[in-house]
Amino acid sequence: MTIEALESTKKIKNITVVGTGVIGNGWITRFLANGYRVTASDPDPAAEKRTRDAVNRAWPAMKETGLAPGASLSNLSFEKDLQKAVSTADYVQENVPEREALKRKVIAEIDQHASEATIIASSTSGILPSTLQADCLYHPERVIVAHPFHPVYLMPLVEIVGGNKTVGSTIEKARSFYDQMSMKPLVIKKEIEGHVADRLMEAIWREALHIVNDGIATTDEVDASIVYGPGLRWALMGPFMTLHMGGGKEGMKHLLEQFGPALKLPWTKLVAPELTDELTEKVITGCESQTAGTTMEELEERRDQFLIELQELLKKYWPAAIINGDI
Repeated sequence: MTIEALESTKKIKNITVVGTGVIGNGWITRFLANGYRVTASDPDPAAEKRTRDAVNRAWPAMKETGLAPGASLSNLSFEKDLQKAVSTADYVQENVPEREALKRKVIAEIDQHASEATIIASSTSGILPSTLQADCLYHPERVIVAHPFHPVYLMPLVEIVGGNKTVGSTIEKARSFYDQMSMKPLVIKKEIEGHVADRLMEAIWREALHIVNDGIATTDEVDASIVYGPGLRWALMGPFMTLHMGGGKEGMKHLLEQFGPALKLPWTKLVAPELTDELTEKVITGCESQTAGTTMEELEERRDQFLIELQELLKKYWPAAIINGDI
């Protein structure tokens, strides 16, 4: 992290969040908890109430993890007019629906009206940054992808990806910015659809759909296989380190020698099954059965408390978790 990037990050005071769905509201909560002034922009008349309700629900978790000096719910304001909303922003986080044409249009409009020094970060889960910055006529070099994970206010990972017009100083400034909010910015060297983590999750999701579709296991049984199996190890180590330890004293060397040939076996079905009415019903019914008698708000509260405690445990057992050389 350069001194220049760190100093530039300190100048960020006003953040505009464009699009206030689940991800946008998560960003708003995290920014507010870190002491920033946030302007939310969304054309939906119901957006403001929905956002304030979401932030209020998450605020107890923010208090538990620790609020930054000056953090306050009163630092949130709304501005439907996009031009006005971004004109005074030091940083813009875009979260409009995942439709390429819409995102390109909105980002181009932000580029037209935001200050030259303002970074435009998209939360897209799959669209390439080069595509998103293609229609920017003013400063496409400050457009990046900054893809978070739900719930944004608690999950630390954010994938930072630059496009073919993005300059290195933009990446460094963004990296410093998210790092200052106790996040784990992962700078991805090459842009690719779905980035890194979503591609890995998608592979498991496809396999899970095949297993349910073929009647091998139900949705709750698939979930249990992860929760009580690899999920426990992945929370600490990730897939490579988990397998490295599975190789005994010689680690990955022995594991690849012993199990490498099995990679040629047709265990996986990496192409997703057709989402038929029957499969759709199985998945929906299964998930509703798993959560019967529990509201989504109760599930969110339980999940948030678990994530808070889990991250404290992670700090205890993996204090030097390194991403891109930074602790």
